[in-house]
Amino acid sequence: MIHPKSLAILGAATVAAASAHAQTSEKPTAFSDLVVQDYAFSEDKPVGAFGQPEWVKQRRFSTTRIHLQKDPWEMGVEEWYRVRTFDGGRVTQRSQTEFEMGLPYRMQLDIYEKTIHDNEDDNGWQQDEFAVELRYAFADWGVLPLNPTLYFEYAFAHEGADIIEPKILFGDDFGKGWHWGLNFIYETQVWGEKTSEYAIAGGISKTLVDNCFSLGIEGKWTAIEDEKSEAILGPSIQWRPTDNTHLDLVAMAGLTNSSPNTECWLIFGFDFGKGSKQTKGYTPTTVAGH
Repeated sequence: MIHPKSLAILGAATVAAASAHAQTSEKPTAFSDLVVQDYAFSEDKPVGAFGQPEWVKQRRFSTTRIHLQKDPWEMGVEEWYRVRTFDGGRVTQRSQTEFEMGLPYRMQLDIYEKTIHDNEDDNGWQQDEFAVELRYAFADWGVLPLNPTLYFEYAFAHEGADIIEPKILFGDDFGKGWHWGLNFIYETQVWGEKTSEYAIAGGISKTLVDNCFSLGIEGKWTAIEDEKSEAILGPSIQWRPTDNTHLDLVAMAGLTNSSPNTECWLIFGFDFGKGSKQTKGYTPTTVAGH
């Protein structure tokens, strides 16, 4: 015969166990809504303050911008060199020094100075323009399709009218180590003739060695008001010798009679300040506990 006290104790234990099981099954764990993604390359992982992967923070294309390179108050410098060749032996060169700084609220400020050289001009190297560029990303990386970003540049010309250049930037990654970018560009003079220029620039690349080496192709189509359009296309290479440096080489060929025969770019970039590898990186809210 079972004692009444034993029945009472057994009943209480059963109720307590059932209650505990119900609470455990109803209460989600801290990681219940966390999607764990396996990245083939570490440079595709979100590391920036706005969720940007590392490949976005290291400028991948010469004529195509993508989202934001710098976190707030992170800084860097880049040295650009461009050479164009034309029929008849004409060669033009352009040197550009650029300073970049990230800002809060998904913005970035770039300031650069350009000098030019034309072998048919006896004046040699001379100042071309001083320009200021501001970018604004509509959302963190990966939140909106194609990661749309607004770009606006004002160039103070050394001679002639100043120039404004608004753009809309798109870019993303897909597959294992594939990256792409696409820009729609408008340019016009602030005063004077106000000649307008329309352009589309794009590029695609494939990472071969993680955080070190990638190959790609990029190009640009340009239509200048009352002139024939230009189109260039060619391969690009990026080498990252260290975590905070990158070296880009691009060699494009003209596709139309009005295009330059060749347009080549050499870009060297150096990040300082906090440094891209020393930032805390992007953390989903579920992991941060918010």
